[in-house]
Amino acid sequence: MEIQDAQKLVDDWIKTTGIRYFNELTNTAILMEEVGEVARIMARQYGEQSFKKSDTEINLADEMADVLFVLICLANQTGINLTEALEKNMQKKSIRDADRHKNNEKLK
Repeated sequence: MEIQDAQKLVDDWIKTTGIRYFNELTNTAILMEEVGEVARIMARQYGEQSFKKSDTEINLADEMADVLFVLICLANQTGINLTEALEKNMQKKSIRDADRHKNNEKLK
């Protein structure tokens, strides 16, 4: 699936099943909540924190998809084409970081 297809899929779902978008501030708060859920899983699965009984049904892929869904909602609401935004961002990174990581002794 292309990013623009994902943006349309989410928009169609919101306009039918979801009724309407939450406002941008609400979606920003929801995004932070979803990122927090990913962080919680990462801390337990890859970090040093132990799992709790309530963590038995965790699904990292599903939580990452929740983050992506809300991010797409915000992009749709604010008129951002995520394909174009990512392409421009990658160009910026490629220029800015052309030698930065190669010269970072910590990465060798």
